[in-house]
Amino acid sequence: MSTQAQAVRLPRLLIGTPDQGQMSLREHLAIHDEIPTGHGRRHKRRDAVGLVESIERAGLCGRGGAAFPSAVKMRAVAKERRRGIVVANGAEGEPASLKDKLLLEALPHLVLDGGSLAVAAVGASELIVCIPRSAKTARHSLTQALGERERERYDSVPVRVELVPDRYLAGQESALVSHLNGGPGVPTLTPPMPFERGVQKRPTLINNVETLAHIALIARYGPEWFRELGTPAQPGSALLTLSGAIEYPGVYEIEHGAPLGDLIEAAGGSTSEIKALLLGGYSGTWLPGMLASTLSLSTEQLAPYGAVLGPGIVMALSEEACGVAETAQVTRWLSEETAGQCGPCVHGLNTIATAIEELQAGTAATGTEQRIARWASMVQRRGACAHPDGTVRFVASALSVFAEEFAEHARHGPCAACARPSELPLPSHPHLAVAA
Repeated sequence: MSTQAQAVRLPRLLIGTPDQGQMSLREHLAIHDEIPTGHGRRHKRRDAVGLVESIERAGLCGRGGAAFPSAVKMRAVAKERRRGIVVANGAEGEPASLKDKLLLEALPHLVLDGGSLAVAAVGASELIVCIPRSAKTARHSLTQALGERERERYDSVPVRVELVPDRYLAGQESALVSHLNGGPGVPTLTPPMPFERGVQKRPTLINNVETLAHIALIARYGPEWFRELGTPAQPGSALLTLSGAIEYPGVYEIEHGAPLGDLIEAAGGSTSEIKALLLGGYSGTWLPGMLASTLSLSTEQLAPYGAVLGPGIVMALSEEACGVAETAQVTRWLSEETAGQCGPCVHGLNTIATAIEELQAGTAATGTEQRIARWASMVQRRGACAHPDGTVRFVASALSVFAEEFAEHARHGPCAACARPSELPLPSHPHLAVAA
């Protein structure tokens, strides 16, 4: 079977992913042939404008959470007079996501190919790959991959790897620009937008590493191939981190619009009855567990529930867990992850977290749920970034999905399940394994 025929089906991004270690340049090329970046003697030249048009026809949107059309961002940087910079965002501050970690550790050449293509397409001069300071394996993989490319004269694009703080907000675009410019690495009010004035005050294209990996494959196989999977509104495949009450939690590649039930079955099924589903991570939305067998993972299907996949996250909470305790722990963590620069966020999220802890303990005053709703309206859309908005979304959906549990805790205090270890991954409980 030809390489192209193999690539039509899933997996696409994860095809050939090694069980351990990283894919070498030779292995990468054996699977994907030579991707035309327009750089280096071994690559076919490709018209940069044509590449952006291909990405637009493919309908590729960012995979970092915001799902912004990739071609629009690329054109915005390309039209600026000064030569730009491309940033591969692998910060992944969301504790429930492991997809970027997997790409950087196991498939660095796919990310670097996409980054090199983006540099050529927007007329930039440099690629910066940003990873968390603690990501030692990813740093090693990137160093090895860059060494291979240099020895083989595979790529002439200047690339540097930058370490960013291990913080929830480190991957937010303006925070990333601030850090790369020598600042504190916290979100800043915009404008100017990064594409106007970003790193070194130059136009800057910031793409999630998965987005760049897709660009690499679109350049090789074309937009029509990309659209063979997914829905008309949301074409292609995506990486998703599945965790919680699942037999084999980890990173899976899915077709947009795929039934969640099929994914859970492919992951070995659930380990217990599913009480609730958290989609989109800790800025996401809780949904009733009964939807696990009927929900499809597309924008159109999730919209009626006010949910999105965001950075590609689905967490299944078991029937044995306490929804109130899980909500209290995550909300407290989110309140401590603020950048500390916006009053509504700093004080508002702490107040909301404290109120939820009081509800769990049974010490909350009557009407606390209503006060939380009022406080939430006071912090929404009032920060330099969307952190308070995401936290409010998480809390509001929890109060709805776990309404009966919250009422029981308000009357009787902690339940027996409150003493169980948390099922939701936080930096203090790193128990989630990567599996392709």
